[in-house]
This record gives sequence, structure tokens and C-alpha cells, in this order.
Amino acid sequence: MTAVVVAYSPDEYGEAALAAGAEEASRRSVPLVVVNATRGDAYVDPHFADADTIARLRERVGEVEVLQEVVPDVGAEVVRVAQERDADLVVVGVRHRSPVGKALMGSVSQRVLLDATCPVLAVKPRG
Repeated sequence: MTAVVVAYSPDEYGEAALAAGAEEASRRSVPLVVVNATRGDAYVDPHFADADTIARLRERVGEVEVLQEVVPDVGAEVVRVAQERDADLVVVGVRHRSPVGKALMGSVSQRVLLDATCPVLAVKPRG
């Protein structure tokens, strides 16, 4: 099964990725799969969407599979889902990080860009 896989977080970067991913899935006539994962290392993870956010996401994009998991590595989970679904494309939102930030902590987008076996579309919010 082929698909477009979106790495989603409920913020402007995730919304940009979702919009681009939904457009690509529609254009290619393939399923849209949204991965919203967390490492689960905090009681509240602002990158993990709540039920109301997922419901609004479904209203906006229509037919979509949403996967929400607690995993050791969010980027690796996106890559795993893309490989499992034989994805045509993975879409990720990218945010600016300082050189120190790049050195000290990993990036989901960076991990997906480096490890995905299919094309990756990196998008940023307009503005």
C-alpha cells in the first residue's frame, strides 16, 4: 500500500505539514497517514494532539488515518510507518534551530530527512 505520511504536531509547523501532505495525497490519489507520536517523557507533551485537535484535523482533511503512539524516538517512528506503508512521500514541518540547539538535541525532521527511504518534503509555515 502506498501513502503520504505526515509527521504532525499541533502547532504551526505540523499544520503546514498537514496541509501539504493532504494536498499531495489528494493529487496522488493515495491514503493520508498522520503520525503524531510522543516520547512520553513528560506528563504533558505539547506536540501530542488531544482528542479535540484530532477531531478538527479529521474535519479539515477528511479521510485520514491518525496514528498516536508513545515511542522512544519520534523521528524513527515516522520513518518506520513510512516504510511499513511503502510511502510515496513523507511530509515534515521544519522549524529554525540555533547551532547550539542543533548540536544538543535531535530533530524529528532531521532524522526523517536522513533516514527515510522515500522522498521527503520539508515545509515551513507561511509568513
